[in-house]
Amino acid sequence: MAEAPATAFDWLGGEARVRELVDRFYDLMDLEPAYARLRAAHGSSLDSARDKLFWFLCGWLGGPDHYISRFGHPRLRARHLPFRIGIVERDEWLACMAQAMRETGLDPALQARLEESFAGTADWMRNVGG
Repeated sequence: MAEAPATAFDWLGGEARVRELVDRFYDLMDLEPAYARLRAAHGSSLDSARDKLFWFLCGWLGGPDHYISRFGHPRLRARHLPFRIGIVERDEWLACMAQAMRETGLDPALQARLEESFAGTADWMRNVGG
């Protein structure tokens, strides 16, 4: 019987798979009308956001700390305060990420764990009521 991966990063499949997930996430923002509000919050280009989420997720999942080596502590809530994040924005982000995880073929058990973690973090990021 094979040993379980040491980290979510390993379970996902390393940097190439994290990049695939992040790219699908941002591609969906451009493609799906259901994520229009989320997309609008990112300005004209998604390139910087793609890289930052990729770097962040690598470390958050237990892989290389690319984000921290570039920018220091993520300070997620503080860095997101300039953006309106309410229930609608939270739910769009979570739905877009869930769709990206499904479409990139994540193990359903890993996806369930990540959805739970993402939900807690996304709710903590809210900075407006509704």
